[in-house]
Amino acid sequence: MSSIEISKVIYECAHEVGLAFANDPAAISTLMSRGIRGPLLLVGPWFDIPLMGELARLGPERIVAAGFDELALRYALADFTYEQLAVDQQATFSTEGLTNGPVWIVDNADKAVPLKALGHQIGVEVFTVSGDLRALSPEIRNAIAGASQVELLSEFNDDAVWQLEVVRRGNELPGGGLLLFDAGFSRRMVAMYGHPSGPGLGVLGEQSPEEGVERLRSIAEGYDADGSVVLPTFEIIATVASAGPGDDGDYSAETTRDEIRPWVETAAANDMYVVLDLQPGRTDYLTQAKMYEEFLRLPHVGLALDPEWRLKPHEVHLRQIGTVDAAEINEVVEWLAGIVREEALPQKLLILHQFRLQMITNRDQVETPPELAVLVHMDGQGPLRDKYNTWNLLTRQPDADRFYWGWKNFYDEDIPTANPEQVLIVAPSPVFVSFQ
Repeated sequence: MSSIEISKVIYECAHEVGLAFANDPAAISTLMSRGIRGPLLLVGPWFDIPLMGELARLGPERIVAAGFDELALRYALADFTYEQLAVDQQATFSTEGLTNGPVWIVDNADKAVPLKALGHQIGVEVFTVSGDLRALSPEIRNAIAGASQVELLSEFNDDAVWQLEVVRRGNELPGGGLLLFDAGFSRRMVAMYGHPSGPGLGVLGEQSPEEGVERLRSIAEGYDADGSVVLPTFEIIATVASAGPGDDGDYSAETTRDEIRPWVETAAANDMYVVLDLQPGRTDYLTQAKMYEEFLRLPHVGLALDPEWRLKPHEVHLRQIGTVDAAEINEVVEWLAGIVREEALPQKLLILHQFRLQMITNRDQVETPPELAVLVHMDGQGPLRDKYNTWNLLTRQPDADRFYWGWKNFYDEDIPTANPEQVLIVAPSPVFVSFQ
């Protein structure tokens, strides 16, 4: 909507009119900061017939202009009384107070100024956005979520459309926000790993979900030493590598959803995250991931793929260390990212376990779309010097900066179990730390 159209809708006449070139943000800000008791009309290349006709219709007692040559202004406005303002390059104006009305989103600060000026007259709030819409401040996200209507007025890329829906839906991560590891909010996830059936597969099964909430508080102590906010996490082995083929011949035992559900619900009730870990044996990851789609459509549940337990035909567990190619991982990436878009979910965690390079072939081809935070989890065990060596090997590959990074502590197998200071000293800083 142009300034002339807005003027025609709102004003029958005007005592005062503001004039500035549409492409002069400083002049517009100067007029708005002064306060115009009437419409603001924005001039295109020059004073054309529609503009002069609107001035004649309004019949203002005075025109306040900024950003024009004095001689040209005197000629164009010969039939009007006008005041020429000096442009203040530092001028700003506020549109605060506009709530729950329409919102316009643009990608350029200069472009936003005239739109803010026009929007202020009709109750429209304007926000300038560069980059991911999910990274906006909580205040702006709330304004967009509560707006009666939102329009993207710039040529944003396709990601902006679904990201806007995520902001509008407002399903945030535990602890707040829509991005797991946004640069403006330092978050570290600290997890208990294991299976609900008992302690044999990790610390998680040593207690009930409710008791696990309490235990995680003590486990996480010290992992906020660098200023990060800790997000407690249950990392649940959803499918367990098995010694025998089982009825389906895949050497993997699938945990029922009913056995997992109490942990997912307890996490939601306590503002915690859940990761479902897959050890697929001879089947593929996507087949097993789809078994738990019910949970993966929730905003607080992510997924982990464990290549150690991905067998080739005729292989069995513990005789070989498994491996997976980027192509199979990318099938899961595409499917999981699709769920994020369909449900307008916050960014979802996808973990790739690794302690040897050959566990993930063509790792540099793993896709890392914005719907997901793809993290490589160094889950090697043993003396601390060996773990540091494995960490350095994995994180110094040419593709390492494409991923977030995680560290794993073993209570029994590590010699000794690393303390928070020994974990947080590594680089890049791990944003996910789990305990088994």
